[in-house]
Amino acid sequence: MGDLFYSLLLALGAFGIGACPFSVWIGQWRLGKDIRDYGDGNPGSANVFRSGGSKLGSLALGLDILKGVPFVALAHWFFNLSEPAVLAVAVSAILGHAFSPLLRFKGGKAVAITFGVMLALPQHEILAAFAIFMVLGFLFIQSDSWAVILAAAGSLAFLAIMGARPWETLFMLCVLAILVMKHYRELQTIPSLNGRLIGWLQIKGRET
Repeated sequence: MGDLFYSLLLALGAFGIGACPFSVWIGQWRLGKDIRDYGDGNPGSANVFRSGGSKLGSLALGLDILKGVPFVALAHWFFNLSEPAVLAVAVSAILGHAFSPLLRFKGGKAVAITFGVMLALPQHEILAAFAIFMVLGFLFIQSDSWAVILAAAGSLAFLAIMGARPWETLFMLCVLAILVMKHYRELQTIPSLNGRLIGWLQIKGRET
């Protein structure tokens, strides 16, 4: 019963801090602006970069990443909860950001906080796979949203190939589902090869 109580308490805490729209607050307090009026209307750090510059954007990005860390770290390192419980706390943090009650359940796209919870998880191979596939996605795919989905889907495939435990696979499935929901509008277009990469390859081809 004790572990169940702590698991529920930490999951609620993770959801609560995940729901804190730091990027929106930074825009209101430091810029006097609603960052959702910029770019894609997303209440995340990308629009702080657009509306307030690199310093405030970096602060917002850092906060969005870091808010995924504390309750996941507590669940594993301090309370030594079971793997399913730790992963449930991690998913709760991402859900809080993606569907924040403070923003009428219209939260951010959940990329930064996903990195945050993966930083705190003991399964570092999940973070490594997600980061590698994310880089590959941004290099080869024109759409940022499709690059994000590649990162999650690639990580899921990696876990399947490596024979990951069922709870790790379920966690990655949950992450993929959340990211698909949050990027659904942008995913209506067919992904294409990154134009910048094509241009670079063409230049290199002419040079050789």
